[in-house]
Amino acid sequence: MENSVRDYLEVRDVASLDSLIERLLIIRDDLGHDADAEVRLRGDDNFGRHIAIAFKRPLTDEEAACERRYGVNRLRAVA
Repeated sequence: MENSVRDYLEVRDVASLDSLIERLLIIRDDLGHDADAEVRLRGDDNFGRHIAIAFKRPLTDEEAACERRYGVNRLRAVA
C-alpha cells in the first residue's frame, strides 16, 4: 500500500514570464524535494490550456483510513 498519492495543482492568472517563474519557484519550495513534481500543459483548443503541476503528496488521515479499510480488499479483488 502506498503512503502517497499523485495530485495536481493548476497555475492560473499569470501575466508575464517573470511572474510565472516566481510562482513556480514558490510552489517548488512549498512542495519539498520528495514531491517528484512535473510541469504539464493541459487542456485543449476548445476549453483553453493551462499549466498544471503533478506531484506526490502524503495521504491525508481520511484517505489513509479509507485505504486501510478498503485497500486490502481492493487488491484481493484485482488478483
